[in-house]
Amino acid sequence: MTQSTTRHPIRIGVQLRQQHSTYQTYADAVRRAEDLGVDTIWDWDHFFPLTGNAQGSNFEGWTLLTAMATLTLRAEIGCLVTCNSYRNPTLLADMAKTVDHISNGRLILGIGAGWFERDYQAYGYEFGTAGSRLASLEQGLARIKAHWEVCVPVPIRNPIPILLGGGGEKVTLRLVAQYATLSNTFGDPATVAHKMQVLDNWCCNGYLGQLFKKDGFGLPDRSFPLARNSRDGQGEPDHHAVRERKTPSGKTNRCLPTAWAPGSQVDGG
Repeated sequence: MTQSTTRHPIRIGVQLRQQHSTYQTYADAVRRAEDLGVDTIWDWDHFFPLTGNAQGSNFEGWTLLTAMATLTLRAEIGCLVTCNSYRNPTLLADMAKTVDHISNGRLILGIGAGWFERDYQAYGYEFGTAGSRLASLEQGLARIKAHWEVCVPVPIRNPIPILLGGGGEKVTLRLVAQYATLSNTFGDPATVAHKMQVLDNWCCNGYLGQLFKKDGFGLPDRSFPLARNSRDGQGEPDHHAVRERKTPSGKTNRCLPTAWAPGSQVDGG
């Protein structure tokens, strides 16, 4: 008996963390990533560095996304991930719509409930509890999607794809099934497999499953950053690459470990 082999396309994304870097160095890294042919390029939504000198330089994520839209012509761009707490959801929907137009429909709205308490305290946001932040995220997602239906102009890519970050099984993965196009979570292979089974159950069973069957929705794509190779020295942006692979259905992305840093090639694995 001959064993058949099926090949599936792989998508590669790279996160360029805007800490410990000048704008020119960061812009050069964005151009290099575009030239290398990556499919998606991401920054982050933190007000301070997460590694290295805690008082080091850092640029605001959504202002930087506007620049990334003009520095690239092909790759999709996004923030991995936007903190829902930092901006009014309707305002965020307008910001996303604007970057969507600047990029000619290449924005992915990455969003999550938020977790870095220092950002909240330094900028005067209420940190609350994990439960209150998740409740706020759920309300925000509904407002964002509702606003895209009535805003003028509407997004070029309407609705804009939503990537939801986090792996909580009771709330976050339910919100992925209800609102998102992509899911981003962390963990070893066994943990990831379990999380994806939970997500599949939210998508395919119960009330949400009935909505999926009624409306013909596919399963959300999945993005799994399983390995990283970073440089946190002064003047060097910290890079985090994510690789996604399609399943036979073509609807779900699986990710293999990968890493990329300045001066190296993307690991083909």
